[in-house]
Amino acid sequence: MTGTGAPTLFDGVANTIAVVVLLLEFLMLRAAMLRAQVRLYAIQSLVVSVLAAVVAAGRDVPELYVLAVVSFLMKAVIVPWLILRLLRDASAEIAGSGVLSVASEVLLAIVVAAFGFFTVNTLDIHSDVLPATALSVAFAVVLVAFVLIIMRRDVVSQAVGFFSLENGVSMVSLVVAAGMPLILEVAFLFDLLVAVVVFGVLMRVHHGRTRSLSTIELTRLRG
Repeated sequence: MTGTGAPTLFDGVANTIAVVVLLLEFLMLRAAMLRAQVRLYAIQSLVVSVLAAVVAAGRDVPELYVLAVVSFLMKAVIVPWLILRLLRDASAEIAGSGVLSVASEVLLAIVVAAFGFFTVNTLDIHSDVLPATALSVAFAVVLVAFVLIIMRRDVVSQAVGFFSLENGVSMVSLVVAAGMPLILEVAFLFDLLVAVVVFGVLMRVHHGRTRSLSTIELTRLRG
C-alpha cells in the first residue's frame, strides 16, 4: 500500500486482528493461572494464523494458506498441548510472582508498547501486503512479550512469553516479507518446536530438583 487514500476493508481487518493479538499479550501478562496463559497463547496463535489466511486471500499469496494451516497446527494445537501435559505432570497451577505487582507490570507494558508503536510508526515503513500500522502493533507485541519474560519468575510464564514473542515476529514477517519462500517460514516453525522441547526438558529437570517451577532459586545462583 502507498500510505495515501482512505483505508480499505482489508486494512481495517488486518489492523483489527493485529490489535487483538496485542490485547491477548496483555491478558497473558495479567493471567495468574499457568493454564490460562497457555490457553491465551493458543488463542493468540490461532489469531496470527487467521491473519496469515487473510493476507493470503486479500493479497493473493496462496502459499500463505499452507503457512496458516501449519502455524495453526504447530502453535495453536501441538505446542499448547505439550505445555499443558507438562503442567499436568508437574501439578502446578499458579504463575510465579513477578518482579513488580501485576498492575505495575501492566502499566510498564503499556508504556513499552506505546514506545514501540510510535517509534516504528515514525519510520514510515510501507508494505504492499499489510498496512504499516500492523507492523507497529507487531513490534509492540514483541516488546510486551519481553516484559512477560523478564518480569515473571516461573519457567512456564517465561516460555509462554518466548513463544508469544515468536508470534510477534511472525506478524512482522507478514508485513515486511510475506513473499518469503515457504520452506523458510516452515523452518522457523520447526525451530519453535525445538524451543518447546528445550523448555520442556528445563521444566522437568527444574521441577524434579526443586519441586517448583519458580526461577527464583536459579536467579540466586548468579555470581
